[in-house]
Amino acid sequence: MSAQDAAKPQTRSRENTRARLLDAAAQVFAEVGLGDASVEAICERAGFTRGAFYSNFESKDELFLELAGRFASQQVEGVRRRVAALIECGPEVDGDEAGMVGLVEALDVPGDVRLAVLLMSEIKGRAMRDAKTAEAYLAQDAQLLGEIAQLLEEIAHAKGLHLAPPAHDAARTVLTAWEGAATRAIMAGLPEKELLEARAQEVGRIAHLIIARD
Repeated sequence: MSAQDAAKPQTRSRENTRARLLDAAAQVFAEVGLGDASVEAICERAGFTRGAFYSNFESKDELFLELAGRFASQQVEGVRRRVAALIECGPEVDGDEAGMVGLVEALDVPGDVRLAVLLMSEIKGRAMRDAKTAEAYLAQDAQLLGEIAQLLEEIAHAKGLHLAPPAHDAARTVLTAWEGAATRAIMAGLPEKELLEARAQEVGRIAHLIIARD
């Protein structure tokens, strides 16, 4: 057996440990918030020791930043699947309105929106006070922005439409709308179904602004 083959089980074990820690962190955070989600509580929930935690993450901040990135990646992957379906269907023949409906449907991917928004809000607050967290957050945000911009271009192409602003500006507008609608819904105490409906309506309004009229 080669050294590379021998290393594969160790790699899978490490990935599994990280995944379990991230899952546990999401559960603990949902219950008590970022400030009270201790390393000990996360380890206990995941069934690991502190040693296992610190062999995978330098700090709680690093873990929660990666958790936020995982939520964002899941959202982007969901959008990517919707875009692929749109591309298979080809361009619409009913004009701008149908294109906007397709845009909203593609961008509005169900998921644990409440947890993701709460997590990102707390990480933003931490990033404004800590330079290392800020650097990591801004890099993650730039990557997400680039991915959404690319997906918007793909959606527009699939629907035979054109974006009014540059793709990155359109992506920032959409992301701001997403977060704003979800944040207001959470503050209002809306249930998950109504939260998703509010977000879809907000993205629908934004679609009218970012799709160019001939």
